[in-house]
Amino acid sequence: MSKRNTLGARLRYAFDTSMSAGPIALIGWLAVLSLIVIVVAGAVIALLRVTPDGGEALGFVEAMWASLMRTLDAGTMGGDTGWVFRIVMLAVTIGGIFIVSTLIGVLSSGIEGKLDQLRKGRSQVLEEDHTIILNWSPSIFDIVSELVVANKSRRKPRIVIMAERDKVEMEDEIAAKVPDLGNTRVICRSGAPTDLYDLGLVSPQQARSIIVLSPEGADDADSQVIKTILALVNDPRRREAPYRIAAEIRDAANAEVARVVGGREAQLVLADDLIARIVAHSSRQAGLSAVYSELLDFDGCEIYTIAQPGLTGNSFGDALMAYEASTLIGLVTPDGQVSLNPPMQTPIPEGARAIIIAEDDAAIAISTASITIDTSVIRPDGIRPEAPERVLLLGWNRRAPVIIYELSRYVAPGSALTIAADTPDLDAVVAGLSVASANLAVEYGRIDTTSRTALEALDIPAYDHVLVLGYSDLLAPQPTDTSTLVTLLHLRKIADAAGIHINVVSEMVDVRNRELAEVTRADDFVVSNKLVSLMLAQASENDMLGAIFDDLLDEEGSEIYMRPIEAYVTPGTPVNFYTITEAARQRGEVAIGYHCPRPGAKANGIVVNPGKAAAMQYQPGDRLIVLARD
Repeated sequence: MSKRNTLGARLRYAFDTSMSAGPIALIGWLAVLSLIVIVVAGAVIALLRVTPDGGEALGFVEAMWASLMRTLDAGTMGGDTGWVFRIVMLAVTIGGIFIVSTLIGVLSSGIEGKLDQLRKGRSQVLEEDHTIILNWSPSIFDIVSELVVANKSRRKPRIVIMAERDKVEMEDEIAAKVPDLGNTRVICRSGAPTDLYDLGLVSPQQARSIIVLSPEGADDADSQVIKTILALVNDPRRREAPYRIAAEIRDAANAEVARVVGGREAQLVLADDLIARIVAHSSRQAGLSAVYSELLDFDGCEIYTIAQPGLTGNSFGDALMAYEASTLIGLVTPDGQVSLNPPMQTPIPEGARAIIIAEDDAAIAISTASITIDTSVIRPDGIRPEAPERVLLLGWNRRAPVIIYELSRYVAPGSALTIAADTPDLDAVVAGLSVASANLAVEYGRIDTTSRTALEALDIPAYDHVLVLGYSDLLAPQPTDTSTLVTLLHLRKIADAAGIHINVVSEMVDVRNRELAEVTRADDFVVSNKLVSLMLAQASENDMLGAIFDDLLDEEGSEIYMRPIEAYVTPGTPVNFYTITEAARQRGEVAIGYHCPRPGAKANGIVVNPGKAAAMQYQPGDRLIVLARD
């Protein structure tokens, strides 16, 4: 092969490579070509002493400058004289026209390609200290809303969302359902969270926290969440510092695999398990879901883990009195173990962190003011006899077995549960139910829970608690809530006709339907998507929250109870919350709030983390919210 052919092949290869490299490489080649034209033309003019008629001979540099001007502007040669000089400059001008037109085409194509890339959401995010949300589900709007509240005190906060959806569609939905973003900017990208290249688009190495949602409509949602966590923690380009990952897992059976994959970097929110436990507890203690919502909502009081060296050496019971505007509920030991409501005599070691409920971390401060406790109104701890309960469960979904198991752990011997639902596999699932003890007897029947006649046949006034679940495994969210609303309306009419109050707790899917359901006058609504969203948002900001709620919802740990105020203090007498705290401390409990239903009261009278110094007069029927072990 000749040298000429070899050189031509190399040039063709270099040109093809530059074409695939993008606009920048093409512009570089055009610059090289322009330089060649200018140098060659300058050398010809200088060496052959080609000059305009009547003009002086040009040196090499002046000749190059003249060539450059004619390359960039074809009109420059209009005043040239002398045919030899004109011919040389014409060649230069034609070459310039080719180069400039090509340059314009390359720039236009490059800009169009970049705009198309931006429209499709395929450009890399150049942000730092941002929150990433991976996958798309109905929970995303509540999560964004909560993060917007949390970001109010931050400078230039950013939320980056990536899912396998069109970027423009995601942005439109966010704008429609979260209209007030405050100082937070939301950036959307299209891509697969399980793909390493796509993950690089959202810059996880620079992120403050990462939320992995269970993708909407996916049959293997938990598998996709686990693969996403695997991609994050095993990315060769990952940072050395640990990530803060909050991930949603639907089926508790997949939690162990997710923990192995995510290690200490991932906090798992077991959505179905979380909702089922809260529904079970709320069915026996109406209003309890509002307490959990208050603890998880960035707009209200939140749970913080913070070093408090001033408590070192004190017992946990004594430390309960150290705060006036905050509530101590537990400790994180120096080795990272969470202990909620430990024994009151537990000493607080050096290096331990306090678990505190406060309106804001800036409000957490040890009080130096004097404490007044009125021991005369504190009632002795008496035995609270438990009576058998009759519970009616209307409707069915995948969370029902966990709810039934939770109920069986708490009810007194002789209690009974009646299941009334209309699902194809009801016989099989009831036969496979697991209960914690023989205290709860289970019976069932297949009925249409939206039929007034069928409900009246159940003798509903005879039950102590009625729990209404939606058919969320069979229906979409809106039809599910519609069916629930119809059932609740029938229950209201049955209660009105009987002239009694029926204790009804219902599960809702969409928080917007909760407002519609208020007309049914049910005692409590557990909004599943809302609570999961709150939990994920909080976990992304607090790396200990997952462990705290694991302890809070664990059958061996302390749990939240709402108990009659008259079991602690004498009602009708003004008393401050320091006295309430002392009454609970004597029983090995932590008082965290109260429920005083009054006309027009905010949140139906539920107050978490009240100031301890102000006195309040409680009435019979008011309840104290405590953290207790039984």
